[in-house]
Amino acid sequence: MSSTASPSVVPERKALTRRQSIGLVFICTLLGAAGQIFIKTGATTSATAAPWTTLAGIWANLYAMAINPNLIGGYALYALMTVVFIFALRDEELSVVYPVISLTYVWVAGLSIWLFGETVNLPKILGVLVIVAGVGVLGMGGRK
Repeated sequence: MSSTASPSVVPERKALTRRQSIGLVFICTLLGAAGQIFIKTGATTSATAAPWTTLAGIWANLYAMAINPNLIGGYALYALMTVVFIFALRDEELSVVYPVISLTYVWVAGLSIWLFGETVNLPKILGVLVIVAGVGVLGMGGRK
């Protein structure tokens, strides 16, 4: 007796709207900025006394980095950001959503000033303003 299996019907996926795709990319910018802060913190706490000039020293430093929770957390946030970005890219133009990623620089600049006491100067302020303006201009150029 043969049984005929009916083919499974996969429902059609509903496309994301432009606003939803850009919202996902905005979330990516926050994940990327948080990841960068964790990586910076991990980079300053994973140093060992071992020199990088010997094989044993290289292995000791690599091991210290591999078990550093801040570095692991930072790269995990980068991985999550990548997955979220894939979903945003499915339904929207790359030339529209990708410039939004540059807002990560804006968040990192602000967080670096707040968390690490980095200085604010005119070039940094102008750079942030140029990034924000560029994202706005490029975002207007996509399909309607």
